[in-house]
Amino acid sequence: MFLRRKATSQTDDELMQLYRSSQDLEWLSSLYLRYTSLVYGVCLKYLKDRDEAKDAVMQVYERLIEGLLQHEVTNFRSWLYVTARNHCLMTLRSRKNKTTEEISPIFMETQPVVHPDDDREQDLTQMEKCLETLVAEQRTCVTLFYLEEKCYKEVAVLTGFDMNQVKSYIQNGKRNLKLCMEANGQAE
Repeated sequence: MFLRRKATSQTDDELMQLYRSSQDLEWLSSLYLRYTSLVYGVCLKYLKDRDEAKDAVMQVYERLIEGLLQHEVTNFRSWLYVTARNHCLMTLRSRKNKTTEEISPIFMETQPVVHPDDDREQDLTQMEKCLETLVAEQRTCVTLFYLEEKCYKEVAVLTGFDMNQVKSYIQNGKRNLKLCMEANGQAE
């Protein structure tokens, strides 16, 4: 599985730099181990199967080996979330293509069909872009509350904000996210 190095006190950025400079997988595994629960949660959310999600966690790790060398990553956690999500979406897309290929061409329609999954994927991509436009506190609280499904109390503990701040950041973040989505024609 993952190589294990003793618990490190380095930040994510320091571990990324150590990995980039040495290409030693122990640095990468130390960094990735911090976020395996997040990656597993994302994969389980999209793939809806525990075994598939476990496989996806390993596949995402394999993608990081090259990905971190090719991309300039400023926020590892966010980048990893998007990488895991994209991996799952590609897996779902390839699964859909396999089932489509198994259907006889006689039953295929001549006009292209827009599937709800395609719209959902576009909405998710737009939401990711709009999420990045939020103030850092709002983005953090909205991400924890909606994407990681934490309760108000957990968000408060994780962020250090008091309960009223958390509720305010979530409410304002949600409003700003909706406004951004509407401005880009993605929400009703």
